[in-house]
Amino acid sequence: MKEILFAILVGGSFGFILHKVGATNPNKIVGFLRLTDLHLAKVILFAIGFSSLLLFILLAVGLIDPVHISVKASYAGVIVGGAIFGIGFGLGGYCPGTTLAALGAGRKDSMFMILGGLVGAWVYVLVFGWLETNMSWLFDKIAGGKVSLAVTGNDAYPALVDGMSGVIVAGVIAVLFMGGAALLPNKLRN
Repeated sequence: MKEILFAILVGGSFGFILHKVGATNPNKIVGFLRLTDLHLAKVILFAIGFSSLLLFILLAVGLIDPVHISVKASYAGVIVGGAIFGIGFGLGGYCPGTTLAALGAGRKDSMFMILGGLVGAWVYVLVFGWLETNMSWLFDKIAGGKVSLAVTGNDAYPALVDGMSGVIVAGVIAVLFMGGAALLPNKLRN
């Protein structure tokens, strides 16, 4: 029961933050994708840099057990799926997380994205067997499948930068991403 309450607290907080930074507004998202409004780009870059550094610091000091680190396999279908996702993201102005937060904020248009996502998932389930048989290249692993950029302490996922502390790699990522966020203007053009 404690885990469920924690998940509700974290999910609710994440949705609240998405709303406060403007990610529940499809016009802000489309402006971000068109590179006219870079506010969300700054937020995303900062969040990636900060959370990467925080994760690897917590791993290094032992507050997070490396067995909880899970790396999804990379395969060719991820690129195809990412392209489909990106097209839907640009057309609808929502991604799965922002559409649920937008629904919570009272945006009725988000219901169409939720419905579209459910229909898309249903269609994928229906055609998965055919894809696996006739387009098996979609499931070919890239770079061995499950790899991490840095050493996580979980031996199940080899590091691309072997032998270097994850905190150092995350620190470089944090400086680049958070520095990039600080240097980006809020708008490129009107």
